[in-house]
Amino acid sequence: MATRIFIDGEVGTTGLQIKSRLATRTDLDFISLGEEKRKDAAARREALNEADVVVLCLPDDAAREAVALIDNDRTRVIDASTAHRVADGWTYGFPEMTPSQKQQISGAMRVTNPGCYPTGMIALVRPLVDAGLVPSGWPLTVNAVSGYSGGGKGMIAEFEDETASNFTKDNYRTYALTLAHKHVPEMQAYGGLAHPPLFAPAVGRYAQGMIVDVPLQLWALDGAPTPDALRDVLATHFEGRQFVSVASAAETDAMKGLDPEGLNGTNRLKLFVFGNEATQQARLVALLDNLGKGASGQAVQCLNIMIGAEEGLGVDL
Repeated sequence: MATRIFIDGEVGTTGLQIKSRLATRTDLDFISLGEEKRKDAAARREALNEADVVVLCLPDDAAREAVALIDNDRTRVIDASTAHRVADGWTYGFPEMTPSQKQQISGAMRVTNPGCYPTGMIALVRPLVDAGLVPSGWPLTVNAVSGYSGGGKGMIAEFEDETASNFTKDNYRTYALTLAHKHVPEMQAYGGLAHPPLFAPAVGRYAQGMIVDVPLQLWALDGAPTPDALRDVLATHFEGRQFVSVASAAETDAMKGLDPEGLNGTNRLKLFVFGNEATQQARLVALLDNLGKGASGQAVQCLNIMIGAEEGLGVDL
């Protein structure tokens, strides 16, 4: 029997991407509301309770409201919003984060899809914290740049619609200058950190793709680990994973730069350790599509795990 799926918010940026990835699936039965019923509470309640799995692609408050409308103990939920990222009773939907995470997701009733920036940061940091190379109390800085699609329809219009009142010609913009970005709590919680990292995000004039960069002064860490030691821990942690890979030393040594659009349209996440042994410094860098492994691709991956389908089915566009 096909799994009944309801994407609440299917016309938003993430919803459209998820729908595209699932469009050819024959093992799924889609519940869809017409435009006139998408904001009808009774129609949404019926759809939410009729579905086997609900995928929420909504603003935070609307996502909380949707969960409250589910009055049965059968419907499972994947929430792509920030609303439940660090909430009790929700499983974090990053299957590669720990050795047991995929199994936890497979049996979970409530899964919160990770943020795009945290996916890259946690992949770089959590294995090193767990291995003891980076202390949980270390004062981490996270620099990152994303395509403007990460800001949803509003920011897309700001960069693409020349008739919009807020149209911008900015090529690059740093933001979250109050140091209170909504992704910081999950970075701290799932990065295994005792303190919030200093997060410095930016947006560039390109649609999608992301680089997350964590600099480390290796000389200040206990034992002064080498770049190779960091790379070995990451490579061991993600060995055999379908969607996460670690670049070799030979590959990083040959690189002159990194294109943030390099993995667009995929659910892949690639990690790099750039190091200078003479200065005992390193840059941990993650490359991903903010709409792929950073959003809709990862949601589809979690859906596959939850319903027992092949993990990679339909995750790439």
